[in-house]
Amino acid sequence: MKRKICVVVTARPSYSRIRTALHAIKADPNLELQLVAAASTLLDQYGNAIKYMEQDGFDISSKVYMVVEGENLTTMAKTTGLGLLELATTFDNLKPDLVVTIADRYETIATAIAAAYMNIPLVHIQGGEITGTIDEKVRHAVTKLADIHLVSTQKAAENVIRMGERPDAVFITGCPSIDLAANVLKNPSIDFDPFEKYKGVGATFDVKNKDYLVVMQHPVTTEYERARAQILETLYAVKEIGLPTFWFWPNVDAGSDGTSKGIRMFRENERPENIHFFKNMDSQDFLRLVYNSRCIVGNSSVGIRETSFLGVPSVNIGTREAGRERGGNVLDVDYDRVQIREAIRKQVANGRYPSDPLYGKGDAGQQIAKILAEVPLRSEKRLAYS
Repeated sequence: MKRKICVVVTARPSYSRIRTALHAIKADPNLELQLVAAASTLLDQYGNAIKYMEQDGFDISSKVYMVVEGENLTTMAKTTGLGLLELATTFDNLKPDLVVTIADRYETIATAIAAAYMNIPLVHIQGGEITGTIDEKVRHAVTKLADIHLVSTQKAAENVIRMGERPDAVFITGCPSIDLAANVLKNPSIDFDPFEKYKGVGATFDVKNKDYLVVMQHPVTTEYERARAQILETLYAVKEIGLPTFWFWPNVDAGSDGTSKGIRMFRENERPENIHFFKNMDSQDFLRLVYNSRCIVGNSSVGIRETSFLGVPSVNIGTREAGRERGGNVLDVDYDRVQIREAIRKQVANGRYPSDPLYGKGDAGQQIAKILAEVPLRSEKRLAYS
């Protein structure tokens, strides 16, 4: 009998983090994929990621509407609570053998709690990493609820074991997003018109000369009241640099409303002639844009993880990725337009860095599917502090 693997995806970056593993699970004759699309994956204003799941050939087993609007701390807590209620019903209907939750977004803790209380073995992908904001608490809380840990790096594995988890339940697979980056390296040319394919608003320009920036900056949940001021520093720095820029919309975290309003206010008042704004993009198209860019700017983990493998210069702003393992391609700066501007200039002048396999070599999806097919099923554990 096939093992039923229920994978819960709650946000657009989580889909790119698990995409190749989903294909490998679907192709494995011993596994049955149950894909649950939840939270902001269902919302147009955050990129409608479910559209890309369906375009990739995946059947959606369940849709979980759980986002409470407001983009503040209270609505984050309420979204998590509503998600717990709805996901418990989903798991009761699907009756999976394993539940998979991804990374550290606040919605993922609802997945973990529901599975744990329903005695369903829980698999956590990308545990053991260190960052800032509420993600830090959520990630490690999910680790304590999880039964099986599929981590990206050796250091992450050591961190999970030091937290009292059984070494035989911790597997270093690398990150599935590196699989996508490896695929991009096989065919890195931009074979589509981003403006025609993904619309968006703002300036248009020729991407073939590869003389452009990519920006993705999210609000920081522990600093959400400063989101508008923080995004304005980056906007002014990028305008002053003058390079054509692809700018991607923020995620659904507390402070997203401030970030979005900052972008709209800047766009209306400054009318920048070098920036085009997008909601979302297919993950491989996005990585092709990143690979061919002069530099990526912001505070997305893409600027830490995928760019280390791709060798793309990265300017990381602020505290959101504080503590995360990084390659030599990253320059860290504060929310200061002068620092940001000068770091961009330095990275553009430096050019491409050597590829660093810190987060994997491109085979994580296959490894994950194999482990899910073979790992012993257990939903009880005792901590093994040494």
